[in-house]
Amino acid sequence: MRKYPFLGRMAVLVYFLSSTIISNAQSSDAIVDSMVAEAFKRSQLEPLAKELLDGIGPRLVGSPGMQQANDWAVEKYKSWGINARNEQWGQWRGWERGVSHIDLVYPRVKSLEGMQLAWSPSTKGKAKTGEVIILPDLKDSLAFANWLPNVKGKYVMISMNQPTGRPDYNWQEFGTKTSFDNMKANRAAQTDAWRKRIANTGYTNRTLPVALEKAGAIGIVMSNWSSGFGVNKIFSAYTKKIPTVDLSLEDYGLVYRLAEAGTAPKISVRAESKENGIVPTFNTIAEIRGTEKPDEYVMLSAHFDSWDGAAGATDNGTGTLTMMEAMRILKKYYPNPKRTILVGHWGSEEQGLNGSRAFVEDHPEIVNNLQALFNQDNGTGRVVNISGQGFEKAKEFIPRWLSKVPDDIRKPIVTSFPGTPGGGGSDFASFVAVGAPGFSLSSLNWSYFNYTWHTNRDTYDKIVFDDVKNNAALAAIMAYMASEDPEKTSREKAVLPVNPQTGKPAVWPVQVKATRKGGID
Repeated sequence: MRKYPFLGRMAVLVYFLSSTIISNAQSSDAIVDSMVAEAFKRSQLEPLAKELLDGIGPRLVGSPGMQQANDWAVEKYKSWGINARNEQWGQWRGWERGVSHIDLVYPRVKSLEGMQLAWSPSTKGKAKTGEVIILPDLKDSLAFANWLPNVKGKYVMISMNQPTGRPDYNWQEFGTKTSFDNMKANRAAQTDAWRKRIANTGYTNRTLPVALEKAGAIGIVMSNWSSGFGVNKIFSAYTKKIPTVDLSLEDYGLVYRLAEAGTAPKISVRAESKENGIVPTFNTIAEIRGTEKPDEYVMLSAHFDSWDGAAGATDNGTGTLTMMEAMRILKKYYPNPKRTILVGHWGSEEQGLNGSRAFVEDHPEIVNNLQALFNQDNGTGRVVNISGQGFEKAKEFIPRWLSKVPDDIRKPIVTSFPGTPGGGGSDFASFVAVGAPGFSLSSLNWSYFNYTWHTNRDTYDKIVFDDVKNNAALAAIMAYMASEDPEKTSREKAVLPVNPQTGKPAVWPVQVKATRKGGID
């Protein structure tokens, strides 16, 4: 038999290469399988959520709760063997929420559901009692100026009294078409009339409370209904010396009708809060260092701060927990990534993406070498949409990374390429604005915008943990695949579609500088 030593060596080489490829494929699948099993069978999401949302609570920028959360996250990462740090990016007005107690004391006694707004001045340990009056419908700013002395010593109601406390879906389910249409028409007319009432004062929703404060009002009463049963949106006060409180739709309507009927209702308000001066503000950054390309980066991203009307559970506790859990899983099953994997838990997203914008400004060495950033920030639902954010080649690398995601996680996800670049909304936009590949992992709604987004009902019980487990697994796999990808992602921008309003091609968002010192004026 004739011998072919060259072919023999080739056979050995082919066998070796084949074995290596198979081994790598099995290793790759094994890592993904292990991460998925960890995410669903050994999840740490519920204990993490209890510690963060119940134990620490809301995370208003500049509050002790925000600082406590930053420190908690660093210690949690360190307990998992992940390097982490708090990185100062700015300063903010320090404020700490205390007790809010609001009572109707005339013509009858009733405790009212409500709370002071963020950064509301304190009543300094005392309850302040006064008559409640409604902002009147006046002809113009001169008439308002003449009326203004009437507010002295009184609480002033500045929100429209809603014609119904039932959300539209409830009307659609049980009401007749005629009654539903009539309600909507009446509500639209009433809303327009109230808008004109505010405009006729010569002030805006922002400046009117300050004018009333200067004229001697002892408090501002409002109701920012979120179009659902029992939900109000809780934002910030503009007054500097008197409390601004938000009442539930039901109790606001009660007091409004009493005042409208000439009953001269009185309420008692005790609003405790503490001013803490100017305090430093931080992003929490954690890192799993890369081995082959340590100066190229994959980032997970979620804002850490919240409004403080509730616990900030779905905005953005769930995004925060998704990325923490993904990092824990990555450290356990992919401890030596090819590229460095970072996570950014951003501060002051709610006031304009300030933490992430500051990071982009402060870390060009990371932004310029960013393989991809994955951000999650629209509630508890499982991810169902990923856009290419205007990057021409996203259609090549995102499907490649999704290819290893299990079908039950991947198939519900709708991808759109190249998509259009996000100009705001959440922290991925801070990166997109400078041409860095940032992507939003967009979730199912779960009535987010009505029931939990910035509301007094954004609490632990609204979390759908199966969906958050889904998202943690997805984030971990996407980070793993982006890290392992032999190719560096392209930053080529697609030709954007024509803006139908201007008739001109849409333009790429411009970078906006972070507000580094906030809450002062």
